Amino acid sequence: MFLPTTPSEIASLGWDGVDFILVTGDAYVDHPSFAAAVISRVLESESFRVAVLPQPDYKNADAFRSLGMPKLGFLVSAGNVDPMVAHYTSAKKPRKFDAYSPKGEFLRPDRATVVYCNRIREAFKSKNGDINGENKHIPIIIGSIEASLRRFAHFDYHSDTVRRSILIDSGADILVYGMGERAIKEIAHRLKNGGDIKEIKDIRGTAYIAKSEDECVFDYVTSESYESIRKSDETSKLAYARAFAVQYGEQDAVRGKAVIQRDSRRVLIQNPPQLPLSTMEMDAVYGFNYMRKAHPMYDSDGGIAALEEVEFSIIHNRGCFGECNFCALTFHQGRMVSSRSEASIIREAELISQSPGFKGYIHDVGGPTANFRKNACSRQSRFGACKDKRCLSPKPCKNLEVDHSEYLRILTKLSEIKGVKKVFVRSGVRFDYIMLDKDDSFLSAMVKNHVSGQLKVAPEHICPNVLNQMGKPCHDVYQSFSDKFYRMSKKHGLKQYLVPYLMSSHPGSTTKDALTLNRYLLENNLNPEQVQDFYPTPGTVSTCMFFTGINPITMQSVYVAKKSKEKALQRALLQPNKRRSVDKRYK
Repeated sequence: MFLPTTPSEIASLGWDGVDFILVTGDAYVDHPSFAAAVISRVLESESFRVAVLPQPDYKNADAFRSLGMPKLGFLVSAGNVDPMVAHYTSAKKPRKFDAYSPKGEFLRPDRATVVYCNRIREAFKSKNGDINGENKHIPIIIGSIEASLRRFAHFDYHSDTVRRSILIDSGADILVYGMGERAIKEIAHRLKNGGDIKEIKDIRGTAYIAKSEDECVFDYVTSESYESIRKSDETSKLAYARAFAVQYGEQDAVRGKAVIQRDSRRVLIQNPPQLPLSTMEMDAVYGFNYMRKAHPMYDSDGGIAALEEVEFSIIHNRGCFGECNFCALTFHQGRMVSSRSEASIIREAELISQSPGFKGYIHDVGGPTANFRKNACSRQSRFGACKDKRCLSPKPCKNLEVDHSEYLRILTKLSEIKGVKKVFVRSGVRFDYIMLDKDDSFLSAMVKNHVSGQLKVAPEHICPNVLNQMGKPCHDVYQSFSDKFYRMSKKHGLKQYLVPYLMSSHPGSTTKDALTLNRYLLENNLNPEQVQDFYPTPGTVSTCMFFTGINPITMQSVYVAKKSKEKALQRALLQPNKRRSVDKRYK
């Protein structure tokens, strides 16, 4: 059964109201790949009554009154994708299709979290400052990727400014960052027991606005204030890089401290991250009775496109110790890896095999990085991920433990389920981790049984200076993997290909570097379709480099291509089939 989305659906359940209303910028899809579905089912499992308000008319406060006033509070999510990324390309041009909306229409606003929160306050506040005649403050809890990555003062690519914390702009009471199951349960129970949202200050994985540092209940470090980083001069940019380095360095669930950032007379306090869910907890989260489809309200519109990619896929892990500089996973999920049990994954596969429309193909068994099942080393669970060292780049740590045996066993067992013809790996693998495995069993089995003609990999570039700024391994590692992949494919009598992801205009990349990569592609007769112009989004090392021209890890200066003409040229050079028109344009 879907959660209620209308007053009549609430009434049909015999409820006299709901505890929480979850406002989401996505269409309502009850599938474990959609964060709103996970959070609402988590609360339902704790006996809370939850209603979902998907994509309300953000121009009209009445839309936010449609389900009445919740007893405990509003939960606000912009959706699975940051709205600015969902709406605009890296060239800041409007996109033509939103996969998370019916008919691909753009139904959520830019900066959805801020807009939704403002409308909620407008909808439930009378002229006298009371809510529906009562002197009551209605709690607003924000989460999702937008809120999570914008929790500190941050560079905003689209406005080309440093914006305040989204907590300040939205007026929300508390922010849940990262994967928020534990935090949202704790908040909900405290509110149910009469707690004041303004007094909830000791829950990991949350952030809030305070009057002073004295309100922080954890050991903390202080980063540069909003006032010191908000300008575009050299002094402010240096301060911004230092601030980001402090924030980034504490995003570890074991050793991380709280981080404080002052903004005028206010103080943003980010509590330490939540510990990753245990295997048992993850099994429970992914074992809820999801409908695994879009709400019937979208049937006449042809459903929701975003579901098509994941409907017959399985998430088996969280977290990533790969730590690419352009990826926000370290800031959002962290470097520690947590995984579901084999039994849990098999149960979900059996459900999928019985789903209408299933044709025998499990499209993916993945996550942030498909071939990670556990932490990089046994030390991480006790001491956390190393603050000043990386697990895989520029060279793999000597303590790295490489093991694909469990993942291979899972893929094999899934393939044996009745009704399953093939199990594919499509979410991408970390090829350098595979090359460190002394046992070729996994790669051989993957090449033979789990590649659907093409395997996605992300070398991103070939130039050492660019790869170093990206936090990626040297090109020789990818070349060795490529040779091995094609050699094994030929051995198994298969004609299949690698689909390399490449990135243009990443900080550190010059036009000369793009030309070097262009020559490599031409010499090897490669014509990659997957080319992404670097997209500065909050919460990444690379975005800090883009804004400041400083690598916050090393504090050394970095070249940044910012002019649209140079960025377009770099991208075009990575697609050699367009080189003639490029030469004419930039001659």
